[in-house]
Amino acid sequence: MDETLISSFFSGKRVVVTGGGGSVGAELVRQLLMLPVDIVRALDNNETALFDLRERHYAESRLEAFYCDIRDELELARTFSGMDICLHAAALKHVPFCELSPFSAIQTNILGAQAVIRAALSNRLSRVLFTSTDKAVNPTNVMGTSKLMGERLFTAANSLSEGSHRCIFSSTRFGNVAGSRGSVIPLFCEQIAQGRPLTVTDTAMTRFFMTREDAVRLVLRSMALACGGEIFITKMAVIRVIDLAEVMIDLIAPLFGRSPSDVPIHIIGPRPGEKMWEELTTEEEVRRTHDMGEFLVVLPALKNFHADVDYAYDVPLATCEHNYNSTNEIPMSKDEIRAFLSLPGVLPTEVGKRQEGCGL
Repeated sequence: MDETLISSFFSGKRVVVTGGGGSVGAELVRQLLMLPVDIVRALDNNETALFDLRERHYAESRLEAFYCDIRDELELARTFSGMDICLHAAALKHVPFCELSPFSAIQTNILGAQAVIRAALSNRLSRVLFTSTDKAVNPTNVMGTSKLMGERLFTAANSLSEGSHRCIFSSTRFGNVAGSRGSVIPLFCEQIAQGRPLTVTDTAMTRFFMTREDAVRLVLRSMALACGGEIFITKMAVIRVIDLAEVMIDLIAPLFGRSPSDVPIHIIGPRPGEKMWEELTTEEEVRRTHDMGEFLVVLPALKNFHADVDYAYDVPLATCEHNYNSTNEIPMSKDEIRAFLSLPGVLPTEVGKRQEGCGL
């Protein structure tokens, strides 16, 4: 049913993907091209990433790659021309960079979201989905705060359509995408390969994890189901970071000619503003969060602005029982972590090649 829903919704659609050269954006493009879409237009301000994306899909005539910065409202409006829907994945996503360059974070994550909304309205798109993060929940840093503002802008944008045409704006919120650039799994792989200690912030720290493929399936299904103003949240596996480090040492150190016993773990303490756990809903959101089986949906708080919206989905809704954070969920066992690391796209390509060479 899920596959049929997604395929039917995207059939004949002209889809624009912002941040199309990034880890999640490129996977969005790949999966969209497997659907009966009319056009996929990828936007990015990274020329090399766009070139690589185009080369990976060199035989695909439905892919258009545009160099475009979402801060450039005029160029954004031009590249949205003729499109039906937008998947907005462009953002500054790394906490330290946003702390060191907070004005850039505002320009991209807040004003960029505003520019996407305006471009969608002026070009009369039918739907736009914002990709958010767990760090937007009770934010403790610039990046999380800027993404929270992006969520709020997208919910509020549902009241901005004029006349008979209505554009639906919604968001999706997820945790760590395993294997994405700058995330912990590639970092641990690099540290092991270089013979450096693995840096773990705290032995009690827990994190949500999902594969890029699963993250994108959530985005695509959320787009198909969206009624306006919701935040869709996938249910994800929880991993204790110390367990992840220990499993990765056992699994990967031998691939680089190192004994697992020779790879130390250094406990470095949390960075300023870093949480010991991850949250995907707030205490306030629980009362308006509904369980849809594979994921949750948070309905808008200001319902008077969405009074004409019928939040009817293809699955029955159940009330969510508790705040969804990584301390409330049972973490993966080490065997489950090992199985998770074997999934496609979780480990870096170089590590995967070494595993194949060793017959693992």
